[in-house]
Amino acid sequence: MTQYVEITEAAAYRVKEMMKHNGEEGSFLRVAVNGGGCSGLTYGLGFEEVKSEDDYLLSQHGIEIIVAKDDAGILEGTKVDYKESLMGGGFTINNPNAIASCGCGTSFRTAKKVGTPQTCD
Repeated sequence: MTQYVEITEAAAYRVKEMMKHNGEEGSFLRVAVNGGGCSGLTYGLGFEEVKSEDDYLLSQHGIEIIVAKDDAGILEGTKVDYKESLMGGGFTINNPNAIASCGCGTSFRTAKKVGTPQTCD
């Protein structure tokens, strides 16, 4: 099976901490693509208790990840990492399919999917 999204050990560790802190143990991590942002598409990360028939299920580093079949082609080859710095920490998403991103770094577009661009604030 294709691993549409790769999650690093650092990201998995942080996800597990967040699940525990939020009482979400046993939930799935959803990696999603939503319309919006300056470039037309944005990423979504969140917890869900139920997997849909329209989801692919991936398992990495003890995390069950779900990706909607509609998002799989856009996300194929994407790497989710977690980085710490002096200014704090955060998730980073590296998508080889993204051909453009906005100046604020929160949205993107691909050659096949433009999404619904909005005006930057």
